[in-house]
Amino acid sequence: MDAAIQTVPVSLGSGSYAIDVGSGLLPDAPALIRAHLDLQRVFLITDEHVRWPHAERVGQLLREAGVAAELLTVAPGEPSKSIGAAAALWESLLEGGADRASVVIAVGGGVVGDLAGFVAATYARGIRLVQIPTSLLAQVDSSVGGKVGINLPQAKNMVGAFWQPSYVLVDIDVLQTLPDREYRAGLAEVVKYGVILDADLFACLEANVDGLNQHRSELLASVIARCCQLKADVVRRDERELSGARAVLNYGHTFAHALEAVSGYGQLLHGEAVAIGMLCASRLAESLGHVDAAFTRRQAALLTALGLPVAVPEVDRAAVVAAMRYDKKVAHGRLRFVLPLRLGQVALVEDVDPALVRAALEC
Repeated sequence: MDAAIQTVPVSLGSGSYAIDVGSGLLPDAPALIRAHLDLQRVFLITDEHVRWPHAERVGQLLREAGVAAELLTVAPGEPSKSIGAAAALWESLLEGGADRASVVIAVGGGVVGDLAGFVAATYARGIRLVQIPTSLLAQVDSSVGGKVGINLPQAKNMVGAFWQPSYVLVDIDVLQTLPDREYRAGLAEVVKYGVILDADLFACLEANVDGLNQHRSELLASVIARCCQLKADVVRRDERELSGARAVLNYGHTFAHALEAVSGYGQLLHGEAVAIGMLCASRLAESLGHVDAAFTRRQAALLTALGLPVAVPEVDRAAVVAAMRYDKKVAHGRLRFVLPLRLGQVALVEDVDPALVRAALEC
């Protein structure tokens, strides 16, 4: 194990936990997890793409360490974030004798983390959760902060809960087995953090495009830890999205979720939709006079250099705008968007003219 573990604390009072980031951490998963919570019986939830080599490996390591570990597998992809998949996992937990002393360990990307987290939050009114994210997107975003949930056919993440993990283990070595498209989708969320919270991070990304494209370990560890710290700071201020501070994390997501729903879940990876959605949000901010066209072009140039899509796909624009009515930021029927004011700062903007929203979809 690499001794250079970067630990990011998520300070939430009694619900505080740690995120450990480093290379070669997976072989020491039992010891690392046990440093934060008692392990007697665990249920690992994964998908068919991650089962080998990662989830089976963690399960075997836990069994060798004397922990009763059972592996539960779901189909890969966004369609598994469904009530049917959740119900099947509840039944498996019940049949396996899971109780409130049991621990759910999510080993996978964002879909697995969201689904497993929702199952942990709801089974027996809540059991402990550990996140071992295996995609870049999950490592920098979805595994941190406690938002878990499933989709409805019309709307993404509409059924869910706030359920913080007890521990998050981020081993950047697992990214070596990640398909290139999935890796690049995660980079969209990394870029998002630069736009919304950290202009220096954005400039670092621009200066290190080659290193990011080449998966350089030291660079990735530093970038991932910084993104986790930025999100942890936001979550600390607004854990349950009550003050509006946490809404900044949804930059580009109102457009992204609508595009995902209209194009059919799975056609666009979430990070790909976020890349496109950020540019739509930036064009919308342009039309409202918040930023200039050069600001949008700068984002587009970085996203393009990182191999991400930037053009809105051929979908019914009116249907995309209509799908936004299911966005969780809608208040009293009025659309609200997270829009940039300058690099490193965004704001929640209300009462946006739907005609401007539709125009922002044209590129």
